[in-house]
This record gives sequence, C-alpha cells and structure tokens, in this order.
Amino acid sequence: MILIADSGSTKTNWCVVEHGQVVRQVLSKGMNPYFQSEEDIVDELINKIQPELPTKVFESIYFYGAGCTPEKIPMMEAILRKQFEVSGTVKVDTDMLGAAHGLCGDEPGIVCILGTGSNSCYYDGENMAANVSPLGFILGDEGSGAVLGKLLVGDILKNQTSPEIKEKFLKQFNLTPGDVIEKVYRQPFPNRFLASVSPFLAQNIHEPELRTLVLNSFISFFKRNVMQYDYKTYTVNLIGSVAYYYKEVLLEAAKATGLTIGKIEQSPMEGLVVYHSKK
Repeated sequence: MILIADSGSTKTNWCVVEHGQVVRQVLSKGMNPYFQSEEDIVDELINKIQPELPTKVFESIYFYGAGCTPEKIPMMEAILRKQFEVSGTVKVDTDMLGAAHGLCGDEPGIVCILGTGSNSCYYDGENMAANVSPLGFILGDEGSGAVLGKLLVGDILKNQTSPEIKEKFLKQFNLTPGDVIEKVYRQPFPNRFLASVSPFLAQNIHEPELRTLVLNSFISFFKRNVMQYDYKTYTVNLIGSVAYYYKEVLLEAAKATGLTIGKIEQSPMEGLVVYHSKK
C-alpha cells in the first residue's frame, strides 16, 4: 500500500493506493513548507489527515508539493517518516515534477501548472531538465488564479471595469474596497484570497473586458515562460483548476502564440497512480 500526495498552494489531494487501485482519497488544505512551519504541518497531519486515512502504515510515500524546494525537502521527508510507519521509500519533490509524472509519464514534453500559482518546465521523461522560475504572484505567476484575481481587483478598484461589474463583484463577495486592501496587504496568504475571487472571471467570461484580461494573462504566461523551451518540438501539457476551467480561452492563447496543446487536466493524481503503480 502506498500514499501519494499532490499539494498546491490551496489544497492537498492524498491518495491511498493498493495494487494499482485507489483505496481512499482525502482532501486537505494546501501544505507548503516554504510558508508554513514544521509545527503547523505536523498539526495538520495529526489532526486533519491521519484520522481520515485507513492506515498509518505504508510501503512508500510520494509527496509532491508547492514550496518543496531543495532546502525544504529534507524537513518534509523527516516529518512524513516520523508521522507514518514506512518500510520503504519516502520521496518528496516539487509539485512541478508531480505534474510531469502525472501528465507525461516516461515521455518528454513541456508541462505547466495553472492553479493558485503557475509554473512550467521541460520534462525529459524522467526529470525536470529546464525550469523558468515562476517568481510568485508579485513578480510572476502569470496566468495563475492569484494573478487573475490580482488583475481583476486592481481593475475593479481602479475603475477600469464597468460600474455594473464593480458593483456585482463587491456584492457577490460581500467586500468593500477597504476589505480588499486588508486581505491583500495585512492578512496572511493574500495569494489564496486573490485566487478565491478569480472564479468571478469564469462566471462572467462573456464580458469582453474580462475575457480580454484572462486571454492576455495566458498569452503573457506562454510568452514569458513556455516559449523559453523548445515549444516547436514538444507539446504543451497543462494541469490545474485554472487550466481546466478556462480551457477555451487557454486554447485561444495557445493559438495566438503558436503553441501545440497536448493534455489539459484538473489534477495529476490519476496519472500519478498509474505512474507509481508501474514503478
């Protein structure tokens, strides 16, 4: 029995697998060692995740997560070994490699994540051979839920949308301009707040000004990230809630930039189960 986890900035999908079959899936909040302390992660594991799992005993654990940098990986591996009984491998790596394993398996390709944050890489069939740093939602993360939300609230508060759209947005989320400033500049995890309001764009994508905002953000993501890889040779495969729910606009942006799209999936988990069951 193995445990696979795919953790983004907002949520973590835990999947217990036995003989290639999914036994149990559990959803929890995002687990990011770059922003969270060891104590917070352990507390989440003990009180929220383990009570939902059928066992604490596993042959192997594979954890793919946002914020799992080389500096943070040893801490995460030590936490998982301490909180579970594991007879074999405990492997922690980036959510980017998880996306690559889930989408491409053993085949090379360009892989992208468009969720709360965004990221991309060229995957050689085994490892990430090239990666343009996403830089986070302040300096980068083009096309992500956090950046779409940032652009949206910026346009709304700067009166760049129609008064009707501004009123509709503030009423739907029960916000004032002051509330937005408080959540972005003074409260923790502003990226999560910004991503949480970005579905307003999908709900109102028929509005030309909002569709243009989304399209331009995707074009920016492709130009500033994906086009630094060999995009003329390899297909571009995407994963994440933003990629999945804005598929139509994403394909339009790909056409505008001359990219060939392969797979677009909401989650890498199905592919990860196949990948690790084979291994």
